[in-house]
Amino acid sequence: MTIASFFAPDHARYEGVRPVNIWLLRLFYFLMAAFVATDAWRSLLTHRGPWEPMYGVAVCLWATYPTLAVLGLIHPLRMLPIMLVTIGYKTLWLMFVAWPLWRTGTLAGSPSEELATVFVSTPILMAIVPWGYVYRTYVQWPKRTRSQVGQEAV
Repeated sequence: MTIASFFAPDHARYEGVRPVNIWLLRLFYFLMAAFVATDAWRSLLTHRGPWEPMYGVAVCLWATYPTLAVLGLIHPLRMLPIMLVTIGYKTLWLMFVAWPLWRTGTLAGSPSEELATVFVSTPILMAIVPWGYVYRTYVQWPKRTRSQVGQEAV
C-alpha cells in the first residue's frame, strides 16, 4: 500500500472510505476498550452496596459501549454507531454541563473539570468519522435499481 492509496477512497475494501479513516477508527475503538471499558468494569465489579440509580445507569453504559467497541477492531464501519453515540453524548455533555460552568467561571476546580478536559478532544473523533459514509449509510434514502423498479411494475 502506497502513502497516496492510504489517503484515497477505497471502494473495493471499505465502501469508498479512506484506509486512514479505517485505521484511526480502529485506534479509537482500541482506546475505548483499553481505557474506558477497564475503568467502567472495575467500577462495576468492585462496587459495594446499593447503587444510586442514575450513577448505575451511567457506569453500565460506560461498560457496554466500549466493550462493544472491541467489535470495531474487526468491523470498523459496522460499529460506527458506537462512535456516533460517543460523539453525541460527549458533545451534549460539553454543551449542557461544561459550557454553563465555564461561562460562569466555575468549571476550573469543579468535579466536572476532569471530564471536560477529556471530552474537549471530541472534535478529533468527529474528524475521524467518515461522514460521507455515515450520510450514505444512515441518512440517505436508498436508491432503487432498474431491476427493483421493473419488479414493482409486475
